[in-house]
Amino acid sequence: MPDLPLTGPTVECPAGTIIARVDGDVLRATGIRYAHAARFEAPSPQPPADEPIDATSWSPACPQRDGEGIVHDTFGDAALGEMVGDEHAQYVSVTAPADRRPDEMLPVMVWIHGGSYIIGAADAPCHDPAALVAEQRVIVVSVTYRLGLFGFLGDGVERPANLGLLDMIEALRWVQRNIASFGGDPGAVTVFGESAGGDAIAQLMAADGVPGLFRRAIVQSAPLGITRRRERLHADMFAASHQVSESATVDEVLAVQESMMGLKAVLQHGLPAFMSFGPQYGHDPLPPESEVDAVWEQRAPEVELLIGWNSREAGFFTAAIGGVSSLPAVPVVGTRLYECLVRQLTGAIYTSAADRFARRHRRAGGKAAQYVIDWGAADHPLRSVHTVDIPLLFGNPEIWDGAPILAGHDADRADRDGGRLRQIWADFARDGWTAPSDVPGLIRFP
Repeated sequence: MPDLPLTGPTVECPAGTIIARVDGDVLRATGIRYAHAARFEAPSPQPPADEPIDATSWSPACPQRDGEGIVHDTFGDAALGEMVGDEHAQYVSVTAPADRRPDEMLPVMVWIHGGSYIIGAADAPCHDPAALVAEQRVIVVSVTYRLGLFGFLGDGVERPANLGLLDMIEALRWVQRNIASFGGDPGAVTVFGESAGGDAIAQLMAADGVPGLFRRAIVQSAPLGITRRRERLHADMFAASHQVSESATVDEVLAVQESMMGLKAVLQHGLPAFMSFGPQYGHDPLPPESEVDAVWEQRAPEVELLIGWNSREAGFFTAAIGGVSSLPAVPVVGTRLYECLVRQLTGAIYTSAADRFARRHRRAGGKAAQYVIDWGAADHPLRSVHTVDIPLLFGNPEIWDGAPILAGHDADRADRDGGRLRQIWADFARDGWTAPSDVPGLIRFP
């Protein structure tokens, strides 16, 4: 997303005087620091600013390496664009309707981006919330947080764990303090996130210091099937990263991070190593793994939940693996074998665990609905795969033009179906469900 010229509107809030900009139908206040921390330190809330805060540039991304990797191959230029990096990546961006009335209080949707906890950015072009905000009259707060070695690997002694998760909590506290000044209702906050962002939301539902920070949660394509029994994986990774110090350069940190991932880790630790980094149970702010189910049950009545998956999630990954992606070309049995593999991996990593999560939530007195997205062009290798919900939710034809994940799709249909999905998400953020009897069963889209 290119930087836009300053137009001058200001927002007075507890964080300070924020200089925003009008961009078509929306007001944007971007790149606002919500916390600060030195490397490998827990975040502290950013104090109120004495001088006006220039919120007219995009939030920097946490340093990362994707290059021509799987995300770029799927999203194209919509992935990261030309974002700059900052390892102290505690920023929020607020997008609100430009024509909001002074007396109008709007529901708030807080976006936690995905990317296996190692890549991605809140203000990446593929996460532009302008269509969602303008069409549905909601306020979206996009959260940037620390990734990889900067945010998600520690032993709790030499280096704190879960720093990225602690960043998210500070961002949610910032929302509670400041969002009313933008016209948002702090009592109607919905967190929504995809992939690692969805997993982070599930973990936040069990974290200390979180109750009261959000009322509803949308958990999209969370790899909950590979987030358990990771203690040995994280211990081995921490040992391998022990040489990384506070004085190491960013490139040195990223080089060590890369060395801990890949086929060797998968062979040693199995499926969990497909997402090597992530929240660690038993370290602040999370309970021990043996107690997390009980905490989720205790918190269930406090949060309304919408959780789901895309019907061919694993096709996102199998399409990028040379020998596997060519299976459909094998006569007679190739396509059947390939789709069987996609189905089995989707169930193991996403579907089964999400279904268990929703069932437990309901048994414990919470309101939970599930959805499945089966969207895309017939016979397209990326039909209904992991991340296909992103161009639908954050629809912008200019940004997504030429993206491989939409190749062969009808642009008008993508725009129409995207509008329907945005309405479902926003209706949930606005109203939720007044009684358990109102909770839909499995929502099939489209």
